[in-house]
Amino acid sequence: TFGAAMSAFEKGGEWEKALHFLAMMSQRRIRPDTIACSSAITACEKAGEWEQALQLFATLRESKVKPNLITLSTAISACGKGGKWEDALQMFAGMAIGKVGV
Repeated sequence: TFGAAMSAFEKGGEWEKALHFLAMMSQRRIRPDTIACSSAITACEKAGEWEQALQLFATLRESKVKPNLITLSTAISACGKGGKWEDALQMFAGMAIGKVGV
């Protein structure tokens, strides 16, 4: 499945392949699910590509895919790596009051 492929990219540190795979899914009109998006965000975050991770998180929130706790935790970690502590606090506060779907 697509989620399994994304998970493999995440575990292998292949953030660029994860982004390419997401783009390919969109081109084929296949909507990525929460697991696929979370895996791509995690792959970027682990590789130190925090800007890419946060961009993906923003895109995820604009789509109809609901982020889960793993997605949110990874996005907050990416904020930390990028020195974006204000954004991290906003995400955490959003989660606490239910604005971020988890």
